[in-house]
Amino acid sequence: MNQADTLQRFLFDGVPVRGALVRLDGAWQQVVSRHNYPAAVRHVLGQMIAASSLLAANLKFDGTLIMQLHGKGALRLAVAECTNERTVRATARFDAAITDAPLAELLGEGGTFVVTLEPKEGEPWQGIVALEGDSIAQMLENYMQRSEQLDTRLILACNDDTAAGLLLQRLPDGHGDVEGWPHVVALADTLQQDELLTLGADDILYRLYHQETVRVFDPEQVSFACNCSEERVGEMLKLLGGQEAADVVLEQGSIEIGCEYCGQRYVFDEDDVNRLFNFDVMAAVREARH
Repeated sequence: MNQADTLQRFLFDGVPVRGALVRLDGAWQQVVSRHNYPAAVRHVLGQMIAASSLLAANLKFDGTLIMQLHGKGALRLAVAECTNERTVRATARFDAAITDAPLAELLGEGGTFVVTLEPKEGEPWQGIVALEGDSIAQMLENYMQRSEQLDTRLILACNDDTAAGLLLQRLPDGHGDVEGWPHVVALADTLQQDELLTLGADDILYRLYHQETVRVFDPEQVSFACNCSEERVGEMLKLLGGQEAADVVLEQGSIEIGCEYCGQRYVFDEDDVNRLFNFDVMAAVREARH
């Protein structure tokens, strides 16, 4: 399998540590090509989309992991999602005047980090913590320690072509040397950003851990995909209500809604709105206006 757009999970035999490597080329470029994101926003989203893929690698349910940064500075919102089917998407909201700056400055004070696990069946679970750390990796490491009591090491990197990451997690109960965690992390910390962005998973694992016994699982393909649809947008309009939807159509001629993730545009005219609410809501609103 091509090393591009792959997730590679692995497990140490001699240390209770699991890990994963991800490299996103085409999938990341699909995100970048749909929006004219400034460099500062691309840098954040690239790391988040790699991180979401890594954290979703160990999920045991069918559904989606949603990672959100809520800020009060120039970067208002950054979202990255990964499903159990290894599809990813991302989006952001930000001030037009945003410029390159440290992450803490971009987000401002009082922001939050939110991780949501949204299963296809059952209730979603959400964890919310204050922003702690100077990078996406540090924030997530702190989040995992606080919410899961799980020692985690994340190394993330991105440029315009590639988003990549390495995840290590110490297992609460495992076999092997329980004191081996610092050694595994110390080796990981020698990995350079350009190596993470250019080398394949096999080369990285050999470069770091050729003296360790590492069990490598089959690589998994990762791709960009958006789950927006006309039906989903229609359900959102139903929540808006028939009168409100009809008012917009009467004033603007139609309702046009764009997906923040993929840029797909959905247009609802008078016939669409009547069909959505199963009666001639347009005529009813016109009559009420007179």
